[in-house]
Amino acid sequence: MKPKKHIKGRGAQEKINNRFLKNHHETRDDFLNYCLAQGETIDKPQTTFIETFPKTIVNKVTSPDVGMMYSLNPYQGCEHGCVYCYARNSHEYWGYGAGLEFESKILVKKNAPELLEKKLKSSTWKAYPISLSGNTDCYQPIEKKLKITRKLLEVFLKYRHPVGIITKNALIQRDLDILTELARHNLVSVFLSITSLKEETRKILEPRTASIKKRLETLELLNTSGIPTNVMMAPIIPSINSHEILPLAKEISERGAKSVGYTIVRLNGAIGQLFTTWLENTLPDRKDKILHQIKECHEGNLNDSEFGRRMKGSGNIADQIHQLFSLARKKYFPETQKVHLNCHMHEEYKNGQLRLF
Repeated sequence: MKPKKHIKGRGAQEKINNRFLKNHHETRDDFLNYCLAQGETIDKPQTTFIETFPKTIVNKVTSPDVGMMYSLNPYQGCEHGCVYCYARNSHEYWGYGAGLEFESKILVKKNAPELLEKKLKSSTWKAYPISLSGNTDCYQPIEKKLKITRKLLEVFLKYRHPVGIITKNALIQRDLDILTELARHNLVSVFLSITSLKEETRKILEPRTASIKKRLETLELLNTSGIPTNVMMAPIIPSINSHEILPLAKEISERGAKSVGYTIVRLNGAIGQLFTTWLENTLPDRKDKILHQIKECHEGNLNDSEFGRRMKGSGNIADQIHQLFSLARKKYFPETQKVHLNCHMHEEYKNGQLRLF
């Protein structure tokens, strides 16, 4: 089968039907012929931003193997366009598709700072680290304009509340002033996502993210500024970035990373179809090998939903990856210590200022 023309700047290469909707859209050949005659195209979707008005903003995380208890997502959908992103399926709950619509229809929560402040002032709330974001990137491109994440960090600082950040965007450097102040009170830790050292790999896997050079510079800057920063090599995709474990661990250790973690790719829900189409368009000669090896990691399937096993996989290939990471940690992170954020200051700042009596 001849590969379709690659849609530049997008991870997903197609729209995909929402499994929860009764009616589906179908692009007919006669419509495509009409577009061709008019010199128009439907393959370059423009990003649109839709304001939503949630009543609460802090979510309790019930999954036992994601390493967080509470999360906050100022955005739903993500323009970064990482083709493997597990969060794509969540876009279907909003009535959109997990494919191109996930990265071209972005829902924004401008009232997130006000909702967070209300939560932190609640007499029943007990301080516990809240993660930005857990689902989609809190520093995706529109954050440069809207500054919702920056306003959230200001609230965390005002109330001396611990916060964790997960991102793959160098835009986090903009908020260095707030982050250093949070770090001074042991109230922040950062996880940078770095999946490869090769810019060519980054461009096809994560088309609208910060370059690898920028991410490594960000890692070094944050750590030299006293902000504890770790790296997640997530996901590991066999025959795409699985061979980079040791060189990546070496590079990030030299840049000051406190630790390195990983997950193995799992193509849950609609992502299996999206990823397969992406392989047909970008790596057609390696498609069958990559899909076969992913299945080797998940009991013969593209996905595994069993808690405790789904993130690390099983079988020979998963075991080899695990052994490589064990070696990388032993060689480059021999004294890794888990960061424990300060949860004790917040009670004194619930009214926005330190109590005197």
